[in-house]
Amino acid sequence: MTGAFKYSILALAGLVLGVVALSGCGNSVPTGAVAKVGDSTITQDEFDKWMNIAVKGQSQAPGGATAVPDPPDFEKCVAAKKKTPVPKGQQKPSDDALKKQCKNDYDTLKREVMQFLIQGEWVQQEADKRGIEVKPAELQKALEDQKKQVFPNDKQYQQFLKTSGMTEGDVLFRVKLNELQQRLTQDATQDAKKVSDEDISAYYDKNKKRFAQPERRDLRVVLTKTQAKAEQAKKELQSGQPFKKVVKKYSIDEASKSQAGLLPAVSEGQQEKDFDAAIFAAQKNKLEGPVKTQFGWYVFKVEKITKASQQTLDESKDTIKNLLRSTRQQKALDSFVKQFRKDYKDETNCADDYRVVECKNAPKNESDTGPASGGNPGGQTQQPQQPAQPAPTQTSPQNP
Repeated sequence: MTGAFKYSILALAGLVLGVVALSGCGNSVPTGAVAKVGDSTITQDEFDKWMNIAVKGQSQAPGGATAVPDPPDFEKCVAAKKKTPVPKGQQKPSDDALKKQCKNDYDTLKREVMQFLIQGEWVQQEADKRGIEVKPAELQKALEDQKKQVFPNDKQYQQFLKTSGMTEGDVLFRVKLNELQQRLTQDATQDAKKVSDEDISAYYDKNKKRFAQPERRDLRVVLTKTQAKAEQAKKELQSGQPFKKVVKKYSIDEASKSQAGLLPAVSEGQQEKDFDAAIFAAQKNKLEGPVKTQFGWYVFKVEKITKASQQTLDESKDTIKNLLRSTRQQKALDSFVKQFRKDYKDETNCADDYRVVECKNAPKNESDTGPASGGNPGGQTQQPQQPAQPAPTQTSPQNP
């Protein structure tokens, strides 16, 4: 069952990040809030709820990760880490070192929860601006679809809710953010889907070689270690011995040997220079060689010649259209994400103890070296698996 679960329940990775070096003053965050995005606030209660979920998820991580960060003293966390076996020959870490590890774990969860909440607010606000919504019936259907993919029955799902610390409302919130991000991606790239016949024709004319197929030759080969062996193999072939028998007796090339000496679809430039020249100078069905190469001596015969061909514009049309559409969608999405992040970052202020890279008043030493979400604030808690994202969403504003 566990193999079907996805272990990230809160992460909203995918934003294109730049280096942050902004001042931390004048954040104007109301009392009882951890951040303010435009006119909306993220309350301390919201943070505490998702932080509890994250900590609970950390405690249930597979592989025995049971060291739950418990600030400010981290006594339980330290006690749990002390039970972890130390490799032979290594010194056991001190309590202070373990406490530092616990604090780092806690700070990581705290950062990830803040990023999750901030990015979730960004996505919701952008969806509102664009008139994008997920109707209750659509949201419920999306949840049911995901449940069917992951949980054999409702009992398993209820157990998941219990162990994850989430209510169904929390899960629906995650599903909603996922649906909104997909629709934002589609909206932001809608115009990029348009590819005209003129665009296709221009691309084809500029890249004709990409739609050409060079001449290919199917060979029968015998590769030997010495020239003498090659001459002997050639003599037996000339006397009427079948390639299969001669290859089995003399060849040192296991790949072609297993196919009675067949070396199919060789195009110019694929083989060593001297062997390549001999192949494409050879007449069909005429025994050639021996030809010396770094691998040994070749005796060969060209059995089939497939002439070079050029795919027509009509034959290439669908391929080019899909290529141009994909490229333009990605470019449009990259541009959207860059502006999206800049605009919302400028509108996001965080309380002093809750500043992350998404905040306008981010710490000066913070730099965007990882995914926007910072990882996985749900620890290793299991969740219904998110549906696959439509291409291209690897840099979408939110990619659960």
